[in-house]
Amino acid sequence: MPDMKLLTVAIPCYNSAEYMANAIESLLPGGEDVEIIVVDDGSHDDTLKIAKEYEQKYPAIVRAIHQENGGHGAAVNTGIDNATGLYFKVVDSDDHVDTEALEKVLDTLRYFSREDDPLDMLISNFVYDKVGIPEEEKKVISFEGVLPEKFVFDWEIASRFRKGEYMLMHSVIFRTQILLDTGLRLPEHTFYVDNIFVFEPLLHVERMYYLNVNFYRYFIGRDDQSVNEAVMIKRVDQQLAVNYRMLDFFTDNSEEISLNECRAKYMYSYLEIITTVSIVLLILDGSDEALEKRKTLLNYIYSKSKRLYAKFRLGIIGSVMTLPGKTGRMISIEAYKITQKFYNFN
Repeated sequence: MPDMKLLTVAIPCYNSAEYMANAIESLLPGGEDVEIIVVDDGSHDDTLKIAKEYEQKYPAIVRAIHQENGGHGAAVNTGIDNATGLYFKVVDSDDHVDTEALEKVLDTLRYFSREDDPLDMLISNFVYDKVGIPEEEKKVISFEGVLPEKFVFDWEIASRFRKGEYMLMHSVIFRTQILLDTGLRLPEHTFYVDNIFVFEPLLHVERMYYLNVNFYRYFIGRDDQSVNEAVMIKRVDQQLAVNYRMLDFFTDNSEEISLNECRAKYMYSYLEIITTVSIVLLILDGSDEALEKRKTLLNYIYSKSKRLYAKFRLGIIGSVMTLPGKTGRMISIEAYKITQKFYNFN
């Protein structure tokens, strides 16, 4: 096995030849402390060729791995399977990281790597790098004022998150062993699995640290992007598949999750927002089939946990998004548009 690196970064790529170099180049300044695993997920363009060129040029940093197409989740799984880093992060091929922030991230990980009780998760900020928006107006997802700085904290402090404040894949770096202890295997050929990635491992996370830097630049704005609203409506079955898995995980592990009240609160809130997104997409679709799927989802929650169902229905988001009838659906859509504008997402 190669010598252990400080940080493994997996870059899932599918037909990414046009833009993947930007992601790789942004990570190269980390030097040999960083292992960049470029996973070619069965691309039909020059993705693999470009990955191998970087591997040949930077053999101590870049590894190119080819696999049959399995989707984003399969590529992340491959990254985890081949990681030699103490810590692990995913950077999508159309995104990149800030080079100055990368240096601070590595300094922080390096410091904690020397401790007997290592850090489980490092949290940093990310920027919605949205097309057509001036740099000074781009939305920064920061946890300043919510999470403490300059010391390790636990779930009691992490429970301070407000509605709309969540740790997404772009925000976190996990200790690799946490992912292995979780036994995390993301589903193949499914979009939106990043929500599973930042949900299931939390059961094993205890020690966290917040570094207040704008590290990750999340590109958003391509018409074919998976988070584009119209695309999400077309792929709502994949959103639902992720939602159902998260519901199962939360209810099937409820006893262990509930051992830490603050962690349970955070995980419930994240599950609530994912379920709300599913319901909104089905309402926006508006077809009889979509509305039946909405009903099926709510019935499934009820069958898994009457307590969870009641809590969701009584919550502010849940009570608005599950209003019955045509008028109720109109109110739900208007509430969604207000939230969409406030948080500046697609």
